Amino acid sequence: MRKLILLSLVGTICFMFIGVGGILAQTESPRHSWELGTEMSSIKYKEPGLMEEKGTMYGIVGSYDYRGEFFKLQRCMLKAETKFAWGQVDYDGALQDGTPYTMDGIDDYLWELRGLGGYDFSVFTASTLTPYIGIGYRYLNDDSSSDLNGYERESNYIYSPIGVEIITPLKNNWSVGAMLEYDIFWWGKQISHASDYLTGLNDPENTQDKGYGIRSSVKFQKKGEKYNFVIEPYVRYWNIKQSDDADLTLNGTKIGYIWEPKNNSTEVGVKLAVKF
Repeated sequence: MRKLILLSLVGTICFMFIGVGGILAQTESPRHSWELGTEMSSIKYKEPGLMEEKGTMYGIVGSYDYRGEFFKLQRCMLKAETKFAWGQVDYDGALQDGTPYTMDGIDDYLWELRGLGGYDFSVFTASTLTPYIGIGYRYLNDDSSSDLNGYERESNYIYSPIGVEIITPLKNNWSVGAMLEYDIFWWGKQISHASDYLTGLNDPENTQDKGYGIRSSVKFQKKGEKYNFVIEPYVRYWNIKQSDDADLTLNGTKIGYIWEPKNNSTEVGVKLAVKF
């Protein structure tokens, strides 16, 4: 209920601004742009007091951006973003009996898809301020099944980004921008392939409904004759509470239950892209 109230309030404020801005805005030609690039980041996943994983991820990113009229309202922003990243992380934790244990070179890959909608405001004469809201899906696969004590884990998040972006033109065809975003966490599912660890175990699925995300970035853009070039350092953070319990069975007989502990992850990286 608290999340629904927050989302409704932000949505109402945004549409009030859009309504006022739409009355004052002048008609502009629609603008379409595509962005394609690569990312490199350092990522750390931590279950406080239990374990942590850290490593380097490499990614491919793309987006489509529309600016213009939407349902007879001027200066709207509609955007679709996608990301695919892969890499390896190292595990530092313990076995079930408490014995310290490490694993190196665990294969990870991440896929994310986001849809955003917002409105462009002109501020400080030349700058553009864009509040936005949207929906996102994030999938992370962490596969340590090649290790005797490891197994594959799948993480699914559905969330709503609420943020604001500002961009200001500089001299010599350069511009600088910044983005700050809060992610409302709606739902998560963690699938633990325990059968990788011991044949006969089931693969429990734990649901999550409490947590949040934060992300921010600074963007530098150079305008060229045909293409624009983008450099964007960023930070992305997730904090997720403990999941619901799920049954753990062996050959169909319940032997206990399992849960996903509270956890947080921090990703610090940089994006290099071409915009056209």
